[in-house]
Amino acid sequence: MRDFAHRCTLALAAAFAAALLGGCAAGGGVGQSGKAELATSSDQSAEQKRAAIRLQLAAGYYEQGQLEVALDEVKQALQADPNLADGYGVRALIYMGMGQNALAEDNFLRALKLAPQQADLSNNYGSFLCRNGRAAEAMAYFDAALKNPAYQSPGQAYNNAGSCALQLKDNAGAERYLLQALKSTPDLPATNVNLARVYYERRDYARAGLFISRLTKIAKMESLTADVLWLAIKVQHQLGDAGAEASMATQLRRHHSASPEYAAYQRGAFDE
Repeated sequence: MRDFAHRCTLALAAAFAAALLGGCAAGGGVGQSGKAELATSSDQSAEQKRAAIRLQLAAGYYEQGQLEVALDEVKQALQADPNLADGYGVRALIYMGMGQNALAEDNFLRALKLAPQQADLSNNYGSFLCRNGRAAEAMAYFDAALKNPAYQSPGQAYNNAGSCALQLKDNAGAERYLLQALKSTPDLPATNVNLARVYYERRDYARAGLFISRLTKIAKMESLTADVLWLAIKVQHQLGDAGAEASMATQLRRHHSASPEYAAYQRGAFDE
């Protein structure tokens, strides 16, 4: 399985910047009751505000694929605020995009040391580990993210945990996580792909077909990777739906004609 699920579910760097601009990184003072007040932007120092602006710029460049420019903006953010956990988290994502895995991991670990309870950081580091053949290590980070009641995107972590469980051949565990992801975020394409994969492996082709059908309604065909289209073809083949199988095969040929999956389809290797 390639990185379709992870590509769809990595939290955007912009989320970090938005949190900072909302004042989440600054202390809000103490009220008369002795309890900490909620932080707002007025609690930030000039350096923290400057860092937040730079981080927001970095997030924008990251989303546009301008990784070197994004990296330079993060550098300036961290110069303004060296304890900016989200800065290291964003820099880790940028290094992931550049294929600099050692640097990415170093930045994830620095970010988590500064903000061990931040769910997005735990989820993204778990995704990094899973993508790099360390699925067993990753599960603890997904679970840590999911234990945070303030986490605003639990569907992403549930899906990533389910995808990782599939790598570990733990189909029952994958199903539990993925059904929670479906409940949280029903229209996340990666969740529907992964559930189709779970049920295909279980030879429950009718249920696998249900999730392939859902996928075709919520995702653009040109966005689907070769392995996802090949899975869809195999499901429709098992269901005996020649029309749907041919339609998916057309998409596979059109968008991924040089892929191993298309070669397998041409061989009729449905059971490999």
